[in-house]
Amino acid sequence: MAASTASIPVLSPTPARRVSTSGLVLAVTSALAFSSSGPFIKPLLEAGWSLGAALLVRMGIAGLILSPALFVAMRRQPAFLRRHWKLILGFGLMPVLGCQLFFFSAMQRMPVAVALLIQYLAPVMLVAFVWLRTRKAPSALVLWGSGVAIAGLVLVVDISGASFDLIGTMLALGAAICVCAYFVISERAGDDLPPLALAAGGLLTGAIVMAILCLVGIMPFSAPAVSVVLGGIEVPWFVPMVWVAAVATTLGYAFGVMAVPRIGSRVASFVGLSEVLFALGFAWIFLAEVPAPIQFAGGALILVGVVLVRADAQSSDTPRGEGALLP
Repeated sequence: MAASTASIPVLSPTPARRVSTSGLVLAVTSALAFSSSGPFIKPLLEAGWSLGAALLVRMGIAGLILSPALFVAMRRQPAFLRRHWKLILGFGLMPVLGCQLFFFSAMQRMPVAVALLIQYLAPVMLVAFVWLRTRKAPSALVLWGSGVAIAGLVLVVDISGASFDLIGTMLALGAAICVCAYFVISERAGDDLPPLALAAGGLLTGAIVMAILCLVGIMPFSAPAVSVVLGGIEVPWFVPMVWVAAVATTLGYAFGVMAVPRIGSRVASFVGLSEVLFALGFAWIFLAEVPAPIQFAGGALILVGVVLVRADAQSSDTPRGEGALLP
């Protein structure tokens, strides 16, 4: 683990379990918050909002809400930005801007939950990355969990179905790479790099870059005052937009970056798969996107994979888990 990340003293088995449990609660809450973003943004995009406008508003509002954490960190550490600008810039370009740009582009070509499931191939990518980096094979439980999760992913994507979209799949895989960066960078958070300051800096960076892209015309900007239908109810545009920016994005990133240092990047990435199941529910309720039975079966297999990986982490001696990606 990076030297900048504060270690968590383990005086007895009980404190370790308490820290791990708090991290799991934060990770699941983050996944629940994130899962509502797609089902709430998709109707806006279909009603005439451009992707650039939706992402700019989303990142900008969330970044401003979390900005006090960044200002506090800068006040306590005069050299904060000089020391951590690379991590903050990387977080803003990949886990924030890149992930959202790829995911929402994919979401416009396929159901929300399917795009999410492809995106969450990231945990398996992380397992493979650690294997290659350390030349140490993962435990049998991790390998079984990864294999079961991949099998579930194949069922959910339903590659043999008429709805298969190659471009959408490639975009979602691009989002998966950005999700890997999210867990790797978040694992560096600690006392020296407060998680909320990292999230705020990344969101504001993403918003600034998106604003530039919109100003120069690379990303179209269109935000008409439209009404959208959610769950059979017509609501003005600001209802889903405010929810996504002020609740889903703010809580998703804030709780997510707080969870990863507590439970480790590998476990956090597999727990993040629960976002897909939450998104299935949101898309079913608000967009009437009902998954096929084979996709329900795939979701169940993904959950089994998460349980297997979690069971392996529970036997570890450290609450961060043995899946740390950084030295």
